[in-house]
Amino acid sequence: MPFQIIRNDITKVKTDAIVNTANPQPRIGRGTDSAIYAAAGEDALLEARRAIGEIAPGHAAYTDAFHLDAKYIIHTVGPVWIDGDHGERDILRSCYEQSLALADQLKCKSIAFPLIATGTYGFPKDEALHIALSEIQRFLLTHEMKVTIVVFDRKALELSEGLVGGIEQFIDDHTAQALHAKERG
Repeated sequence: MPFQIIRNDITKVKTDAIVNTANPQPRIGRGTDSAIYAAAGEDALLEARRAIGEIAPGHAAYTDAFHLDAKYIIHTVGPVWIDGDHGERDILRSCYEQSLALADQLKCKSIAFPLIATGTYGFPKDEALHIALSEIQRFLLTHEMKVTIVVFDRKALELSEGLVGGIEQFIDDHTAQALHAKERG
């Protein structure tokens, strides 16, 4: 199956590349970013991320995955949602496009995405999901790769089920809430 949406903790997904919703500067943020750093090994990942330097919104770079069950972490910087009139949608499209292109360059056979920019950065989940699906579909028309969107919270799960039907779930609401609280500190 070339595309699927699952509900899980992205750090538990076995894949060639895990996409991180990174900060522009090499530092540990909140949400998905902090979970990925914790699972991969904070010191090693932060050192590798510092070697990359600043990443502009909409761009992507990669590091090794260290302790994750993946080969690479693709770091992409999503847009901070202001009001939709500041290029946020184009930046988000670029995040998916550049991450997929980078995974292809790295010869990845599989990639797992969170819903980029929908947590701390406040991008509306429904719009983000539509953009993700559109960019992934466009990529899969000309490439062979297993692409997974990993949703986490109840709202993202319900939106995903509304678009694609049943979603395989590896975590429940209680686990998602506990992990969310841990990531937020």
